[in-house]
Amino acid sequence: MSKKPTAPSRKTPAPTAGLLGVGLDHADGHKRITQGEKFILVGGSEETHGRMTETTLKTFEELKRRDKRLETVDPRELAEIVHKSTPV
Repeated sequence: MSKKPTAPSRKTPAPTAGLLGVGLDHADGHKRITQGEKFILVGGSEETHGRMTETTLKTFEELKRRDKRLETVDPRELAEIVHKSTPV
């Protein structure tokens, strides 16, 4: 009796997530890119890019404070965190 070959076990890949910020209001010719472990921000005027950077950093700080991960946080909760993290 011969054994049938078994297919290699396939593990479900761990969920991945990231934030993408795109600024569309630059007119000064600068190419602004800020990249982190789980985010990338591109474009925008100096002011817009700065606001995106501040919002993103505060968002990740708040996720850490709440002991949440970007991959698993509820989208509504993430939206609330981003909104609260956006400078006025």
